[in-house]
Amino acid sequence: MISYKRIDCNYFEEYDTIPMRVYVKSYYVLDRINNGLGGILLKEVPVKNYVRDFSKHANATKFSEKFDITNWAFFMAFDDEKPIGAVTIVSKTADIHMLDGRDDMTVLWDIRVSDTYKHQGIGQKLFDLAVDWSRSNGFKQMKIECQNNNVPACKFYHKQGAILRTIDEYAYIDDVDSRFEVQFIWYLDL
Repeated sequence: MISYKRIDCNYFEEYDTIPMRVYVKSYYVLDRINNGLGGILLKEVPVKNYVRDFSKHANATKFSEKFDITNWAFFMAFDDEKPIGAVTIVSKTADIHMLDGRDDMTVLWDIRVSDTYKHQGIGQKLFDLAVDWSRSNGFKQMKIECQNNNVPACKFYHKQGAILRTIDEYAYIDDVDSRFEVQFIWYLDL
């Protein structure tokens, strides 16, 4: 039986056992009309399948080493006792540039579901928990980052009503593993 609960740092080691992999089959290419003056179209283009593992970029056990996590919230999904999904919501933390200095916004910092449990509504439930927590704590907006090679996530955030507001082709230029990825920033009004 699948259950969900809010967790604290005592669960971070279990949290980190849940992989954060994307199975890439396509990606979004930016098609600039008249060098961008006429707009930008996103075209989904198929690619040779590969796996992008984001797990090394988001380790819950290191969150408190790097940041004051007092204003963060964490939820996990379990199949009986087995951790199968997790989400982290960030708010009111001075060192987090994604918050843009705002205290009325949260950031969906991390959301993950074990491979064998994907496409079963677990990610939706975790996302709903993040949104509900943000709303119930008086936040007005949620900011969400993903990449052009995570087409399922882009489609998911769009379906949730989030709006793609920022496209940054150079956000990861210094990261060898992701320098060819394009950063998408979504905003969800709460």
